[in-house]
Amino acid sequence: MRIVRELLAPVSSSELFEYVGDLDAYPAWMPLVHDVERLSVAADDDPVWSVELRAKVGPFARSKRLRMRRTEYQPDSLAVFERSEDDERHHSPWVLRAELTPVDSPAEQTTLRMTLTYGGSLWAGPALERVLDDQVRRGSDALLELVV
Repeated sequence: MRIVRELLAPVSSSELFEYVGDLDAYPAWMPLVHDVERLSVAADDDPVWSVELRAKVGPFARSKRLRMRRTEYQPDSLAVFERSEDDERHHSPWVLRAELTPVDSPAEQTTLRMTLTYGGSLWAGPALERVLDDQVRRGSDALLELVV
């Protein structure tokens, strides 16, 4: 499953990157991200977090705790977070990619392209895909409200 969402924000890429370049900021605007705890820095200096994802499906809630590592980082332009569990078991991939591009216009603007990729079956199926897409849409709206 892959969800892609773009938004145009009336702020600089450095201002917007404060909200998408570090998972600690996500609970303030992304309803899917219920809880975030910074764990440590990995041996290769990538920051690592414990992230609880939670979404309501009718009267029920589905949640998942993931260990996420920031695997790519270019200040003000790119942050990629990937599932990186530290046990010996196989886990479904989760990848969140945030790409920022300044817009050449009279007013300062930035395009944000967020891509969420999930390769497992727990959150799969048309109903859950709609729920995840709705969570991402609501997060996009909340992020715009936060930065404006």
